[in-house]
Amino acid sequence: MLTEFKLPELGENIETADITKVLVSVGDKIKVDQSVLEIETDKATVEVPSEVEGVIKEVLVKDGDQAKVGDVILKVEGETSDSEQPKEDQAGKAEESTADEKKSDETLETSSKNGDENNQENVTQEESEEEDNKTTGGIIEIELPELGENIESADITKVLVSKGDTIEIDQGLLEIETDKATVEVPSEVAGTIKEVKVKDGDSAKVGDVIFVVETSGGKKAKSKSESKTEKKSEPVKKPDTQKDESQKSEKSVSTEVERSDTASLRKKMKSSKIAPASPTVRRFAREIGIDIHTVNGTGPGGRISIDDVKVYAKSINEQISKSGGTFSMGVQSESLPDFSKWGDVERRPMSNIRRKTAEHLSYAWSSIPHVTQYDKADITELEKLRKKFAKQAEAAGGKLTITVILLKVIASALKKFPEFNTSVDMSNKEIIYKSYVNIGIAVDTDRGLLVPVIRDVDKKNIIELAAELTELSEKARDKKLSLDEMQGGNFSISNLGGIGGTYFTPIVNAPETAILGVSRGSKEAVLIDNEFVPRLLLPLSLSYDHRVIDGADAARFIRWVSQALENPFLLSLEG
Repeated sequence: MLTEFKLPELGENIETADITKVLVSVGDKIKVDQSVLEIETDKATVEVPSEVEGVIKEVLVKDGDQAKVGDVILKVEGETSDSEQPKEDQAGKAEESTADEKKSDETLETSSKNGDENNQENVTQEESEEEDNKTTGGIIEIELPELGENIESADITKVLVSKGDTIEIDQGLLEIETDKATVEVPSEVAGTIKEVKVKDGDSAKVGDVIFVVETSGGKKAKSKSESKTEKKSEPVKKPDTQKDESQKSEKSVSTEVERSDTASLRKKMKSSKIAPASPTVRRFAREIGIDIHTVNGTGPGGRISIDDVKVYAKSINEQISKSGGTFSMGVQSESLPDFSKWGDVERRPMSNIRRKTAEHLSYAWSSIPHVTQYDKADITELEKLRKKFAKQAEAAGGKLTITVILLKVIASALKKFPEFNTSVDMSNKEIIYKSYVNIGIAVDTDRGLLVPVIRDVDKKNIIELAAELTELSEKARDKKLSLDEMQGGNFSISNLGGIGGTYFTPIVNAPETAILGVSRGSKEAVLIDNEFVPRLLLPLSLSYDHRVIDGADAARFIRWVSQALENPFLLSLEG
C-alpha cells in the first residue's frame, strides 16, 4: 500500500521549514525512526525521522526547498502509518459536522427573530421615555459626559457648585481627574441646582447622573445622552427591519445614521446581511479577533465554517510575516532606495533563524520598555580559583568559564530577587512568578544567534553546569539542538567577552524580563588602602523590563551579582 509521509508538527507556532538536506532517495528501504530529512526551522536545525517502514517510491522535495507542516514529503510503499485516519472516520465526521451546521442554522434563525422583537420593544420604550420627558417640565439630569477615547471613569476632585446655586451654560460644575489630565466639567444648561449626586473624592463613570437641575422657563434642555438616544432611535422606526440582520450590522451603521438621511440609511440596512455562519462559528471568530463578514465561506451557498475562519486568520498571519512582522507599534516601514544606482549589490534571502530572530527582537524591543544598568565586578581572586579548578571541569567533559560560574550566581540572584524570574501578562494585568530556574545562554553560530536553555540550574553544581553548557554549545554549532532544548528559559546570559568590547545593551528575550550582558574583562588600576593596584574588572550590562522591575531593584540585583563574583562565599551565605 502506498503511504504519504508528511512533514510533521515541529513545535509551537512553527509552520514552515527549510529543507537543508534530503537523506534518502527513490528505491531506498527505510525503517521507522530512520532520519529522512535535515530541516532548518526558525529555531533550530533538526533531523526528521520516518513514521513508516517500506520502500521509497517518490521524493517530493529537494535540498533548498521550503515545506509547510502537513506537506507530503515522501511516498512510501509499505504499512500505513498509525497517524493516518481512515476515510470512513473522516466521512462520519463530515456527516456529523453537517448535522451540527443544520442545527446551528435553526438556532441562528430563532436568535434573529428574537432580535427583531427586542428591537421593537426598544423603540416602544424610547417613545415612552420621550413622552415622559415632555411631562417632566424643567427638571433634567446632568450626566458625566464623554471624557475621551478609552476613558470610562474619573475621580471627583472638587464639586464647584451646591444645592440651590444658579448656574449658567459653560459654567464649571466639577473638577475631575482622569488617568490623563485634570479638567473642569462645564454645564450645558442654565438653571438652579436641585440635587448634587456626588461629593469630593467620589469616583464616577461616564453616564452617571451627577446633578439634577431645574432649567429656567420650564423648558427642558437636552443632554448629550438624550440626543444620542433620539438619533439612534429615530432611524430604527423608519426602515423595514430585516429578520436576518444581526446586532453587529446595526452597530456598523449607527455612526452613519447621524450623518446620512433616512433614505440612505434604509438602503444600508437592507443591504447589510448577516454572514452565513452558525453561532458557534461566529463566536469562534469573535474570540480570535476576526470579523466574520470578511471571511469567504467554502460551504454550500457560501456558508462559513470554523476551518474557513482558521484559513483566513492564517493568511493574515502569513501576510504579517512576509512584511517582516508588524511588531512596530504603529510605525510604518519606509521603502528602500535603489541601492544599485551607487554600485553593485547582491540580495541574499534571510534564513529562517535570522528571520525569526529579526521578528522576535523587533517585537521585544517595541513591546518592552528597556532600561540597561551597568556595573563592574572585580574578578581577580575568582580568576585564580577558575584556573585552579579548570582541570576538574575538563575531566567531567566541560570547560570552567566565567559564563558557567555566572549561571550559578544568577540562579542564586533569581531566588533573592524573584521579580527578575517573572513574565508579564498584560492581557490579564498579571505578573507570573516562576519557582523554577531555567537560564538561556546565547551561542554564536554560523547561522545566527541560538539560545539553548539549561534547566534547573539551581539544583546543579558548577562542574555539572560546565559539562552541560559545553554539550549544548556544541550541539548548537553542529545543528543538533532540539526545539525543546531552546524553550522554557526564565533569564538569559549573553557573553561577548571572547570577542571583545567594553559594554553593550542586550535586548530582553521576551517573555523573560531581564538579560545579563558580559563583556571582556581588563586590568585597571583600583585604589585599595590608598594605593593603586592592578585588578581584573569584568564589565556587566543588565537590561530589564521596566514594567515589572524598577531601577533601584535592578541596581541592587547587578550589585549583588558583582559582589558574588568578588566574594564567592556570598553564594553560600545568601544564595
